[in-house]
Amino acid sequence: MFNSIREDIASVFERDPAARTTWEVISCYPGFHALRIHRVANWLWHLNLRWLGRLVSHMGRFLTGIEIHPGATIGRRFFIDHGMGVVIGETAEIGDDVTLYHGVTLGGTSWNKGKRHPTLANRVVVGAGAKILGPIIVGEGAKIGSNAVVVKDVPPGASAVGIPARIIMDEQDRSREEKAAKLGFSAYAVTAKASDDPFAKALQGLLDHSMDQDHRLEQLQREIEELKGRTADDVAVAERFDPGGLRRAAEK
Repeated sequence: MFNSIREDIASVFERDPAARTTWEVISCYPGFHALRIHRVANWLWHLNLRWLGRLVSHMGRFLTGIEIHPGATIGRRFFIDHGMGVVIGETAEIGDDVTLYHGVTLGGTSWNKGKRHPTLANRVVVGAGAKILGPIIVGEGAKIGSNAVVVKDVPPGASAVGIPARIIMDEQDRSREEKAAKLGFSAYAVTAKASDDPFAKALQGLLDHSMDQDHRLEQLQREIEELKGRTADDVAVAERFDPGGLRRAAEK
């Protein structure tokens, strides 16, 4: 047990530069408290003391703002940063060295019994406010961007961003992300600003390209008309000329 506590404290120092002393971690980190309380609740749960396990879990929720069902399986060196609003369901499975930020939900999408919550493999990082829903698998080393809503499996080493989450995995996707203001995983925001989203950037690029092409076509048309001895103003007037409108005006 003491080795487990030492590991949990060390994981805080590894992943939170704000941590200063061991006593600070033990006394002031709700993620650490929630994890230690869950270890007790989970032990009671597996002893078939289900009500007592739920009661301990409920007390942990009251004290930390982090709700972890006593039936959830959590690996070693699990770290919850800040933690307020984190919800982890009964059949969730979390591997080793996983990091969650505040507001994360590992939820279910079904009222049926059985596996209904996600599985997070080793070294997964989940950004603030992300929702991972259903009995899906987030592969080893994957990253979930903040506020993403993930409803399908995420391959190992990939990133998932957006609502619903898009998988960013191959080199082409990574290059597109870099061109879109060097988008990368952030615990608190997927991008510095909403317009940095790669799909929004792609649409903006297409619009810019279309406008540039229109401008070039206008220049070419002007040059062609000038070669024919007509000015660009003549062309504009000819295009605006409406003989039907002139006839109607004369009739009035």
